[in-house]
Amino acid sequence: MGKVMLVTGASAGIGREAAILLARKGHTVYAGARRRDRLQALAEHGIAPVEMDVTKEGDNERAVRRIIEDEGRIDVLINNAGFGLYGPVEDIPLDDARYQFEVNLFGLAHLTQLVLPHMRAQRTGRIINVSSVVGKIFVPFGAWYVATKHALEGWSDCLRLETAPFNIQVVLVEPGAIKTEFFDVTRARLNEYYDGTAYKAQFEPFFRMFDDPKARDRSTAALVLAEVLLEAATTPNPRRRYVKGSMAWPALFIRKWLGDGPYEFLLRRAFR
Repeated sequence: MGKVMLVTGASAGIGREAAILLARKGHTVYAGARRRDRLQALAEHGIAPVEMDVTKEGDNERAVRRIIEDEGRIDVLINNAGFGLYGPVEDIPLDDARYQFEVNLFGLAHLTQLVLPHMRAQRTGRIINVSSVVGKIFVPFGAWYVATKHALEGWSDCLRLETAPFNIQVVLVEPGAIKTEFFDVTRARLNEYYDGTAYKAQFEPFFRMFDDPKARDRSTAALVLAEVLLEAATTPNPRRRYVKGSMAWPALFIRKWLGDGPYEFLLRRAFR
């Protein structure tokens, strides 16, 4: 039986591939994103486009109200919208850091608050939060992005306990390196902090990595993550966490089993 789902950040990358795959599997999919032109293209796949910015409470309220009015229920919320703010802690304005949290945590939290009453009334529902492998590890220049994902991990675990009595499941998906626009957006933001920074020497390895075609080729296709989201959204007994994507498992293994010292040693060797 098809489920009613809302996927945020659906205009590109993982969100877009997931929305298309879920619709193809017979689910009723509402795809939310800010870019209207890309959303309209999703309508060709039988997806209902929803123009929304998760940091705007009014947009979130209109999206959920529309789904309930049209379908009478909402079964799955896939919180996929997000971006990565990278740069030196010393140089990034705190307003930019606050916006990073607005997108990656507080916007997601508000949208979740809106769907929970409906899921409780249904006595069933599923919240899927797209985190990142950096929710468990860390990398240089990623302090604010990493902080949002660490926060999302703990937030989701707490929510899972709270909603379990109402048969609402909470799932985390932790991607590694994925072939999306993420690299280009992150590279562009790093450029903003390059001139005049005291950390120029440490920037160079990042730029080499972002500009290396082989590094991108080693990244995992977004469709692979869409298949993970399909399983997380539809399997009767989902795992608490799904880890998928290039370098995800090796990084988690080194940090967890060898400790911070060996992990930092390898990072310093990689980014020098």
